[in-house]
Amino acid sequence: MEKIRFTKMHGAGNDYVYVNTMQYAVADAEGLARRVSRPHFGIGSDGLVLIGAPSDPAAADFSMRIFNADGSEAMMCGNASRCVGKYLYERRFTAKTSVRLETKSGIKILKLAVEEGRVKSVTVDMLAPAFSVPSQFDEQAFIAAGSRLTAQGRAFPGTFVSMGNPHFVCFVDDIDSIDIARYGSVMERDKVFPDRCNIEFACVLPSGAIRCRVWERGSGITLACGTGACATSAAATHTGRSGRANTIVMDGGELCIDWDEASGHVFMTGGAEDVFDGEILI
Repeated sequence: MEKIRFTKMHGAGNDYVYVNTMQYAVADAEGLARRVSRPHFGIGSDGLVLIGAPSDPAAADFSMRIFNADGSEAMMCGNASRCVGKYLYERRFTAKTSVRLETKSGIKILKLAVEEGRVKSVTVDMLAPAFSVPSQFDEQAFIAAGSRLTAQGRAFPGTFVSMGNPHFVCFVDDIDSIDIARYGSVMERDKVFPDRCNIEFACVLPSGAIRCRVWERGSGITLACGTGACATSAAATHTGRSGRANTIVMDGGELCIDWDEASGHVFMTGGAEDVFDGEILI
């Protein structure tokens, strides 16, 4: 048995357990993710994030790996990336306010807004969205069917958006009452998505902000999803429901999303918060 230290952090309520692998080795990340994520019997979280050294120091400053609550590895997590930026700066692993972070969906640039030594917010360059279903399936047939999925007898027209990981964004009228667990759990595993999919249910509010609720693949209902907020904003813009800059209102808080026309990149801005530090035997 070995004792390792961890930090629990959240971005808009999307909470993970963070372990610094530059200090502690983690041999079974999948098993540890399942263990720490369990409420009551574990720490309780949406998953596990491993902070580490990059594979190529010339290309990135640090790396991040994300494991969902079920132990599956995710490609990217926008909320987690902001927390990693805060962790690295406030614990003095870097003095940079522009950090290159290696993820499974590419290198993301983190811009840290710092006041009196504390990270107040982080803007992440989430790169460009892509609008296509997985290539091994018949996209034209999917489009001909109205770009919709059917779950529990209800049809959901939607937009597929890749932010380095897959999202299906549905705009609905009953955003506050819809049973997202009932529908999201089925849609996540639809045959259209060979590697499963994150599902967003969204609605444009009278204020112009966009309300979004999330079913994350591998984790279920979460209070927020950074890539999901970006996908929702991009889908709203793509379908003519909004402009390029949007406030996304999620169950755990708000994120500001700006799809830059010149670069084609989506920029996400939001906070990151420490919850507590602790130790666990593995």
